[in-house]
Amino acid sequence: MRRDVTEIRSFYASPLGQTAARLIGARLSDAWGPLTGQDVLGLGYAAPWLEEMREARRAVCAMPHGQGAEAWPRAARCRTTLVEDEALPFGTGVFDRIVAVHAIEEATDPLALVRELGRVLKPSGRLVLVVAGRGGLWARSENTPFGDGRPYSRSQLERLVRDAELEPFAWSQALFGPPWERLAGAADLMEAWGSRLVPGAAGVVLLEAVKVQLALRSRPVAAPARARRSKGLTPQPAGLTPTRRTDVEIPDERD
Repeated sequence: MRRDVTEIRSFYASPLGQTAARLIGARLSDAWGPLTGQDVLGLGYAAPWLEEMREARRAVCAMPHGQGAEAWPRAARCRTTLVEDEALPFGTGVFDRIVAVHAIEEATDPLALVRELGRVLKPSGRLVLVVAGRGGLWARSENTPFGDGRPYSRSQLERLVRDAELEPFAWSQALFGPPWERLAGAADLMEAWGSRLVPGAAGVVLLEAVKVQLALRSRPVAAPARARRSKGLTPQPAGLTPTRRTDVEIPDERD
């Protein structure tokens, strides 16, 4: 059973929730940059991050039926819709970018949900799953929404998106500090050092997947490589770090 939307909203209104939203938002911003002219979908409870994507051509906030929905944005025409995980009310290939937060951990069928996200994603579109990390303290705390449902490791997320016929493209981590409000003021320092000293203790794993077409080959496909960090993006709060497989063709969005 999903956590009620009012409880999630209360968490993100707290100092700890605001800090978590800011740190995760920094990773998304690094990954995607400006979204001018893009169509964006936020699934789960994505309102705190969609607020920072106002330059997008269109942004829709989809909230799962078991969670409940709230109006977003508050000061403009409502763009929130209540959805079923396995039957999103959108056409095929509608969105350029999708961010799913507090979505797959409590889904009855995570694979079916990710496949639905892939269906509504445009060719060469990108999906970011923001999921509680299996090795972090946040997954063990029932005082935050990240303590609900099933946490994931990076390798588990990679398998999930591949099973959904998407390609893992980049990954990052966030929330290295413990989920204690009294330490929220030191979150930036713990974020900077945590990724270097205890990389397995991240509270959140972010995995970006891209919708690609497999290149035609006359030889067997090599074993898929894991998404990994690139040295060029490793310094201070790093965004999602890209990797590309040699056996897939990733369309150039400029074409």
